[in-house]
Amino acid sequence: MSDINFKDFLPELVEIRHHLHQIPEIGLSEFKTSDFIAAQLEKWGFEVTRGLAKTGIVATLRAGNSNRAIGFRADFDALPMQEETGLPHASQHSGVMHACGHDGHTSMLLGAAWALSQDKSFSGTVHLIFQPAEENFGGGKMMIDDGLFERFPCEQVFALHNWPGLAAGTFATRPGPIAASIDAVTLTVRGKGGHGAEPERTVDPVVVGSSIVMALQTLVSRNVSPHQSSVVTVGAFQAGSACNIIPDTAVLEISMRSMTPKVRAQLRDTVEQIATFQAKSYGAEVSFDWQTGYPATINDAAAVDVARATVSTHFGEDQMIEL
Repeated sequence: MSDINFKDFLPELVEIRHHLHQIPEIGLSEFKTSDFIAAQLEKWGFEVTRGLAKTGIVATLRAGNSNRAIGFRADFDALPMQEETGLPHASQHSGVMHACGHDGHTSMLLGAAWALSQDKSFSGTVHLIFQPAEENFGGGKMMIDDGLFERFPCEQVFALHNWPGLAAGTFATRPGPIAASIDAVTLTVRGKGGHGAEPERTVDPVVVGSSIVMALQTLVSRNVSPHQSSVVTVGAFQAGSACNIIPDTAVLEISMRSMTPKVRAQLRDTVEQIATFQAKSYGAEVSFDWQTGYPATINDAAAVDVARATVSTHFGEDQMIEL
């Protein structure tokens, strides 16, 4: 694709990104965004398939006579946040914002789509996968359940996520685990409320919850190998509404991240063990409402080699960072 002058297309691509930023939509409600993406792809000659995971899109382009196929993926949903940047292209949808950069991801994949449409010097099939609902409903899994890879088989699939901490124009990757799994649990402590002047007649869920929080601080350091990255965070602790009343319950919101299925299961089991035994030692009870999130992102080593070689060829070896 050396004959393509991508700089000539760049102003249009910037306008595409600005437009996407102005129309952010929550997962599985990205109707304007999906329509806009599909229209661009059809204009450039792609075969566009819609409706996977409700608003998802697969755009297909073929060239040459090879039966090999490859995929590239971007997400395009937004977050329930009010934008206050004051930018000319700020969100036009109240309470919704592209704060995670999915407008950028989609713009990059649309830029790749334009380049592919201009110079079909490859031989095979390219599937561009535009995934909805990354932030909330697991749109990737939904697309797979809708037959994504049965209908659009790919030998390898490549994706990226913006990383503001890296210098512009650099790339970072590594084989194996690269992004952690995420799980969350709402932990409810049930004690016995009463008056603050008579704590001996209560089972104080605030004290119980506090002991659980402190006990969890050594969960990773004393149970997980330092070679296995993981983290447990208590992000919210809610109990009571008056300074002189001991409540009946306390609620903790906990998140867990890990890089392997083994450690993921270990964290979950150990959180339950610690919380249960801490509560019992005070005469309280606990219950757990688990929200199972995404598994860890694990890069295929052969695909990483392809990415490294591509970056080195087009941008230079010094632009590829090993995480």
